[in-house]
Amino acid sequence: MPSSCERWVFGAGVQAGGVPSARVVSARMSSPAQDSLDEHRATPERSLDQRMDALGRANEVRALRAQLKRDLKAGRVSIGALLLDQPAYLETAKVFGMLLALPKIGRVKATKILQSCRVSPSKTFGGLSERQRAELAGHLNRH
Repeated sequence: MPSSCERWVFGAGVQAGGVPSARVVSARMSSPAQDSLDEHRATPERSLDQRMDALGRANEVRALRAQLKRDLKAGRVSIGALLLDQPAYLETAKVFGMLLALPKIGRVKATKILQSCRVSPSKTFGGLSERQRAELAGHLNRH
């Protein structure tokens, strides 16, 4: 199998007696554009301290979201209020996931709510427009 930078070339040859044959030639193709793409795909090198800081922040965000989901399930927090005034750690949280934390709302109801408000199921809190926020908050406060 050729690598991503190789190309197979099939050439037409003629054997003795006028019978056509195929010969295979492998040519290595390398372009400066391909090399620069490979460089950009690599993740930047981070020191151990930077990685540990990022891991600590990620764990803190996960713990805060888990506590928020427990509070939503217990009814101590309103999702309508969260939509209108969200904490920073909810910026990258999926709206669908938070809806599932509400009592009496499963996958089907959550999907219907999002569809009625014209919101994609993969939308994050940070990616919601003002219209979507207001519409979702109004819909959830009614029910």
